Amino acid sequence: MNRIVARFQDGRLMKGFTTDFLPTKAHFHITLEEQGTAAKPVEVRVPELKAVFFVKTLAGDPQHHKSNEPSQNGAGRRLRIVFKDGEVMVGTTQGYDRSRPGFFVIPVDSGGNNERCFVVAAATSEVAFL
Repeated sequence: MNRIVARFQDGRLMKGFTTDFLPTKAHFHITLEEQGTAAKPVEVRVPELKAVFFVKTLAGDPQHHKSNEPSQNGAGRRLRIVFKDGEVMVGTTQGYDRSRPGFFVIPVDSGGNNERCFVVAAATSEVAFL
């Protein structure tokens, strides 16, 4: 079971758990954190998302200040992503392909709560290799 935060392009977010996320599928299910693990999962449509963040904890760390400066060298190619909402993320990827609907990124900020992230390509305005 993966802890995730699903961020939608319209600004909404859902926190919870998933067992069926696959980057090649158009939907997956999330059991919402506030409803507990016995609750009925909610279907999430990937094209509506900005990104799916696979996180260390669902609470996060409000004291952490996000950094796009590398704290260590990650595997893969480094890239800079600018989302349509203006957020910028720097990370490494081993599977970016413009023709795919999304791609995985490992953020360079290893001190943050995000372990990895699936970026929905349609939610980006720019993706550039560094």
